[in-house]
Amino acid sequence: MSQDIGQIWVYLSASPLLGLTITLIAYQGAFWIYQRSGANPLANPVLIAVAVLVLFLSLTGTSYETYFAGAQFVHFLLGPATVALAIPLYTQFKRVRSMLLPVLAGLLAGSLTAIVSAVWIARLFGASSATQLSLAPKSVTTPIAMGIAERIGGIPSLTAVLVIVTGILGAVGARFVFDAIKVRDPAIRGFAIGIASHGIGTARAFQVNEQSGAFAALAMGMNGALTALLVPWLVASL
Repeated sequence: MSQDIGQIWVYLSASPLLGLTITLIAYQGAFWIYQRSGANPLANPVLIAVAVLVLFLSLTGTSYETYFAGAQFVHFLLGPATVALAIPLYTQFKRVRSMLLPVLAGLLAGSLTAIVSAVWIARLFGASSATQLSLAPKSVTTPIAMGIAERIGGIPSLTAVLVIVTGILGAVGARFVFDAIKVRDPAIRGFAIGIASHGIGTARAFQVNEQSGAFAALAMGMNGALTALLVPWLVASL
């Protein structure tokens, strides 16, 4: 019996659909837990799904390359999903236009704070130069962040991990921070989390409120472009 199970596993592990299947199952299970918790941000489905996948890959001895051969189909959908964010943003266009100056000021302040604080804190704790450079673009979406890190001498793979951790922390903790400082406006809350926590934070914002999600999507896109311009210049002057 155990031999049969072993043969089945060998067959399944060689299939690129393995990564896709376990990713979908892990996220669906995590989302069920999130719903059962009453949409508690501490039960963030991305955080739970990542933990489940890491545990699964570790226990089965499955390499990341084997896993990603199937999971890349989900990765491919990031592009269309990002473009689709323009739809809810369009519905909020009038408010975006009326808040243009505050939006631009908040974007600049948020982007600078995310870059400078990450580098200075890492330097304070004695992190290597490569680690500091890898931290600088942590608040933008993964493809942009990895490209920036490679350009300035950071470690792209480390940056990818830091981006995911930043997004999860923002998605889990943002609501508590906003409540503590009494920020109630969904547009402001969404814009702030979009700057700080890119796509994962934006997904969380959409779960809470469509207006928050629209402003988070706007902030995520604008911050990606601004960070790509600011980081090389700031790193040279810090």
